[in-house]
Amino acid sequence: MLLKQAAGIAKGSGVPNRDKVGTVTVAQLDEIVKTKMADLNARSVEHARNLIAGTARSMGLEVVEG
Repeated sequence: MLLKQAAGIAKGSGVPNRDKVGTVTVAQLDEIVKTKMADLNARSVEHARNLIAGTARSMGLEVVEG
């Protein structure tokens, strides 16, 4: 839900490796990590960011620097 809000999309891609439906920035990922850190099984903020980025990619979102 937080990733969809950050990207401004209604739903993820049906074929995420081919059809990209939006983008999220690393700064947006950091905001999501701050919100979800207590619920994630991550040992550091960087590890948590990588978990969230992987979820974003599996939804068909592109993760960009900025």
